[in-house]
Amino acid sequence: MIDLRSDTVTRPSAGMLAAMTSAPVGDDVYGEDPTVTELEETVAGLLGHEAGLFTVSGSLANILGVRALSAPGTEVLCEASAHIARAELGAHAAVSGITTRTWSAPAGQIDLAQIRALISADLGPYFVRTAAVSVENTHNFGGGSIQRSYDVLADELDAIGLPLHLDGARLWNASVASGVPVSAYASRAAAASVCLSKGLGAPVGSVLVGSTELIREARVWRKRLGAGWRQAGVLAAAGLYALQHNVDRLAEDHANARLIAEILADAAPGSVKPDQVDTNIVVADLAATGKSVPEVVEAARTEGILVGGVGPTQLRLVTHLDVSTSGCRRAGEVVAGLLR
Repeated sequence: MIDLRSDTVTRPSAGMLAAMTSAPVGDDVYGEDPTVTELEETVAGLLGHEAGLFTVSGSLANILGVRALSAPGTEVLCEASAHIARAELGAHAAVSGITTRTWSAPAGQIDLAQIRALISADLGPYFVRTAAVSVENTHNFGGGSIQRSYDVLADELDAIGLPLHLDGARLWNASVASGVPVSAYASRAAAASVCLSKGLGAPVGSVLVGSTELIREARVWRKRLGAGWRQAGVLAAAGLYALQHNVDRLAEDHANARLIAEILADAAPGSVKPDQVDTNIVVADLAATGKSVPEVVEAARTEGILVGGVGPTQLRLVTHLDVSTSGCRRAGEVVAGLLR
């Protein structure tokens, strides 16, 4: 099978497995796992923050980061198809008592006018107070798009004293594609999460970064939610290996995604615009093809290609290090044949 459902399906390489089995470990709840500590300090340094916290998932890192910036009964603003609003199962409301209000924009982009209109920093005791604004970069359901007005938004939030939360699950992809260092993105946010188990190929884990005080509070909440690690160094070692070996090669995934987009656009004009595929995610709209997403997903499976749906007419293909250029070309050709 050629699996392009997500970049989370990657499996550890031989080198990564060797690093995991040789990692020094300790009890991280006691703060005694040296490999976890090294990973947290390394990522915090790369992202321009004081401290980091290793978590089991990007969703948990986001829950902790948003909770650190927003008190129960307040709200966080985000784009309507953002991961924190659409794919974290209502956790921010269910777990933290934090609601969301959203703006909607093509490809999940920042819309400054809409955000300005939504901000309710202090309208008295009868309105929910906006505690933070969250931005996803790259934007998953926006087709892996890179945010275009990120610094302008950060400047405006700084001016009014409202914190920015960055869901940087695929921030490494944004950096490699744009040439902007990850620190230039992450340092603008009061709290930022980055994922190690997507394009970087680690089997599990994300890191939340922020100030020393913010991470201290997030560590308490991680334990409170039952997510404290013990000898987690074997997993942290995979993250360190990924940072050392798998960042620059993300450009290959981006090129493969563009290749798939070009094949699909030729077969079903208008379904995807290749020049708008920024990184490693291709979202094709099947509305004009007469094909349904479940129909194409199942037919592709019978041909040995795994793809997924992310909306009523949206088909998603995500490139990653476990699928070669030839594999991506074959996947594109199979799906294209189903759309013709």
